[in-house]
Amino acid sequence: SVPAIAQTAVSTGTSGSAAGLRTPIIRLAEVREGMRGTARTVFRGTEPEDFNVEIIGVLPGGVGPKQDLIIGRLSGGGADRTAVFAGMSGSPVYVDGKLIGAISYSFPFSKEPICGITPIEQMIEIFEAKEPARRTSAPQAISFAEIASASLPELSYTVDTGLLAATTSTNPTMASIAGQTFRPIGLPLTFNGISQQTLDAFAPQLMRAGLVPVAAAGGASPIAPMKAADENTLKPGASVSMQLTRGDYSLASSGTVTLREGDRIYAFGHPFLSLGVSDLPMSESSVVTVVPNVNNSFKLAVPSAMVGTMTQDRATGVFGKLGQAPKMIPVRLNIESSRGKRDTINFEMANDEFLTPLLLNIAIYNSLVAQERTIGETTVFLNGEIRFKGQNPVKIDRRFAGGQSAMFAAASIAAPVNAMLRSRFEDLAMSGIELDLKMIDGSRTASLERISVDRSEVRPGETVQVTAYARATDGRIYTERIPVAIPSDAPAGKITIMVGDGGAVMKTDAVQYFTPGSLGELIDGVNRTRTPDRLYVKVTRSSAGMIIGSAEMTNLPPSVLATLSNSRSSGGSKSHVETVVAEAIVPPSEMIIAGEQKLEILVVR
Repeated sequence: SVPAIAQTAVSTGTSGSAAGLRTPIIRLAEVREGMRGTARTVFRGTEPEDFNVEIIGVLPGGVGPKQDLIIGRLSGGGADRTAVFAGMSGSPVYVDGKLIGAISYSFPFSKEPICGITPIEQMIEIFEAKEPARRTSAPQAISFAEIASASLPELSYTVDTGLLAATTSTNPTMASIAGQTFRPIGLPLTFNGISQQTLDAFAPQLMRAGLVPVAAAGGASPIAPMKAADENTLKPGASVSMQLTRGDYSLASSGTVTLREGDRIYAFGHPFLSLGVSDLPMSESSVVTVVPNVNNSFKLAVPSAMVGTMTQDRATGVFGKLGQAPKMIPVRLNIESSRGKRDTINFEMANDEFLTPLLLNIAIYNSLVAQERTIGETTVFLNGEIRFKGQNPVKIDRRFAGGQSAMFAAASIAAPVNAMLRSRFEDLAMSGIELDLKMIDGSRTASLERISVDRSEVRPGETVQVTAYARATDGRIYTERIPVAIPSDAPAGKITIMVGDGGAVMKTDAVQYFTPGSLGELIDGVNRTRTPDRLYVKVTRSSAGMIIGSAEMTNLPPSVLATLSNSRSSGGSKSHVETVVAEAIVPPSEMIIAGEQKLEILVVR
């Protein structure tokens, strides 16, 4: 029979490890071909069931340098029906009552239930060192254009899912040998409260991250206090879920517990998302059923009570602690449809540099498409705040129109959130996000055709009236009157008045990046970023100056210019021949106007 957690340490050389395990283990050096044992996993409900494993051999360096793989064949019990399935990752394998490792790898399309088993000693050794803290980083340059963009940042890496789709789409040159190499067993990601349309839209990104999207029936996982662990909590072979969001929207990825030692949990036997140091809710879960599939069978699991935190995610598995609460980000979405229907969505999401922007994007997009038609043009108004402990909030005020307005609106929040989390300032503590989403039918967009002024000469301190003419998609002309105040210290000479959307005006800026020295400076820079859905006025004149770093130095004396431009040094500065005299944001109109126009007037004294 398979033992529960052993209560006393075993003194033989084949038991325990440098970490002083109470559970007897078999080291890799003692694994032999022909060994027969049993494994445990949950096929239905919450109780693990036994099935047979025959050891075929050992594959040295099977998944990486000094990362060996034990090869096994499954039989008996539920494995005869399902073979290796997504969600089996971490299933413990015992020989003579001693733990040998975790089922973690498979061959896609294999005709026999052949699996790869991660040796238990390699799973434990990687977590034996002192758990590292989340690292901070030195200030780094932030792009204004990136913050204002309406596209989700691309994944910086791809986690191998073990699916043929992932093998061929992310690496076409591997298509000819698809199914001929070991792949990590996929981790089924269960969506509750998420529509099939959203699932289809984000499935490629989730699969690149190593997650198998599975739409499951059932209620959302509630936001509830952490459950106290007992001797039956997450025992070996139990189904465990790592919750990415919980509340009205629930996204959870499920695998199997390999080993529990006191409050320490070892699971999966391969990386989850290769996050390194992590902070994700770890929950108990129940299995609805395991669905057999020619390519990749998978289990439908529903997360239940949170019991701890997944604190590390590394090459040979994940590690968690019972009784430790994760730091989640609360999100509140207030939605008003084009029909006047109001609704509020509340959920919590993981606080992670990689996951948070993607999860927020999914949630906002799902909230919008669930309320409105998905064919035709709509206009989305997005307002709200991203809040931080001890800091001013990041203000959100965006508008999007067209057939892809919902996708652009959702992605626009990912950019500033990504910039904030990527900064890794020590005092960064995101305390919550609240957004108001409003939708109307139709696309209210127009192109800026021309501008005019009420005079061609102006004195310092006076105001010139600028009229902007924009043509809508239906041919109608809209006018916008913009008063522009000329500074009282403006010198005599020609000045240029530019009216344009945020993207166009930003391209004319001498400084395209900024390097914040503190979290407060970063928040201020994000709040100053121009957005493409608003009009701006920029008044400039020719001057002699330099740009040093991200600072503009205008009207410099010839001696300073000569010093900065001498031939004995290069880099760190560049010439700048345009000085901003005045700048203003135009109050939002009923139309989203794009484009730019310029004209010159004369300042006289």
